[in-house]
Amino acid sequence: MSMAQVANLAEKALGHLGKATIEQDISNPARDRAKYADPSGETMKALCWMGKNQVEVVETPKPRVMNDRDVILKVTGSTVCGSDLHLLHGSVVQMQSGDILGHEFCGVVESFGPGVKNLQVGDRVVASFQIACGDCLYCKKKLSSQCERTNDNAMENLMYGGNTAGMFGYSHFTGGFAGGQAEYVRVPYGDVNLLHLPDDVPDEKGLYLSDVICTSWNCVVDTGVKEGDVVAVWGAGPIGQMAAEFSFLNGASRVILIDGGNGAWRLNFCKERIPKLETINFSNLEKGETVQSTLKKMEHEGPDVALECVAGEYAKGWAHKLEIMAGLETDTSEILNEMITSVKAYGRVGITGVYVGYTNHFNIGAIMERGIRLIGNGQAPVHLYWDKLLKYIQEGKIDPYHMLSHRVLMEEMDIVYDKFNKREGHIQKVFVQTKFSAPPAPGTPQVTSFKK
Repeated sequence: MSMAQVANLAEKALGHLGKATIEQDISNPARDRAKYADPSGETMKALCWMGKNQVEVVETPKPRVMNDRDVILKVTGSTVCGSDLHLLHGSVVQMQSGDILGHEFCGVVESFGPGVKNLQVGDRVVASFQIACGDCLYCKKKLSSQCERTNDNAMENLMYGGNTAGMFGYSHFTGGFAGGQAEYVRVPYGDVNLLHLPDDVPDEKGLYLSDVICTSWNCVVDTGVKEGDVVAVWGAGPIGQMAAEFSFLNGASRVILIDGGNGAWRLNFCKERIPKLETINFSNLEKGETVQSTLKKMEHEGPDVALECVAGEYAKGWAHKLEIMAGLETDTSEILNEMITSVKAYGRVGITGVYVGYTNHFNIGAIMERGIRLIGNGQAPVHLYWDKLLKYIQEGKIDPYHMLSHRVLMEEMDIVYDKFNKREGHIQKVFVQTKFSAPPAPGTPQVTSFKK
């Protein structure tokens, strides 16, 4: 029996908490067509998780409005996030076969419930990856990723001491909501979870306010990057790339980006767009050298700040690989230990990469003895930042095109996942085109087809 199956059985035994104000576990309208599917009978293409390391583009029912504040979007753009790979690999628990994936998307309003007063049919909008009610303790503070009313999962509550908000396309552990790697999507509480996109912001820029732009910004500001800091960033994917760029924007004097292995090409990709960036390829270090020793040679006593933009599932050594395989831990502590021992005394370490549960061999002694500030950045509260960051995009302070490498087809999403997972084809960040998408904006990639 797989970990996902065990976790689903455990949740069934525990029972949901009963505090959510919207229905849970509607991860595909096909699960109950009479209840969840649009009465027109219209279908749509959607990318579904079918099992560990297996996704498929399927034809499935279009969703319907179920609650007063629901909005149905025609999806005009989505993307693939590095955290989607954790779902693909089965490292995030409580996936079920047929779950529609995707938590980053934008679109056009097609219909909505009677409780939605601030939107019109045809409005261009981007969705936050989290689902917030707009009224609870955390929502009133714009800390939308911790909404109290949209995720009823008992196992998450037991493991974390509380629940995150519900999230689109991110397992039943976060509420079991259908995602936006599809032609249509239902957005609960659409009146607060959708942001209008102005005419001067094309989908190829506005889309990324859904997650990556806000998450990278949160990583930097929540960890406290300030004027003159030397910052080291682990992971040169889109989050790491934008965190490096935002570190400079927030006053960092130097930024050092770290990656290697089959992702080493991303270091050059990022440096071409951020010329003053410095890089470390951990695959090409001289014998006897480590990331820690290299950083301390580059900067006396190491950087002031370390930002984790990788994730806990990627073990390097055999000990952690075996422990994860045996279920003795869910996440490796290797990168965290590397960061803790790399920064200056009283340095700050921010964790933005996804860590699901428990880890072994964690160097807590170094944190205590050297006064290291370990900061869990949390799932980024998109609502706290997206108005400000939209203005930055309009003013040219932020350019999401820097990370955009490919425009791909919805019909080929299973192939895109495979290539992205293998770091093939120099895919950094994609824009997924649907039948509702506008033509490519000037300065953005044309469609790449991977089918032979």
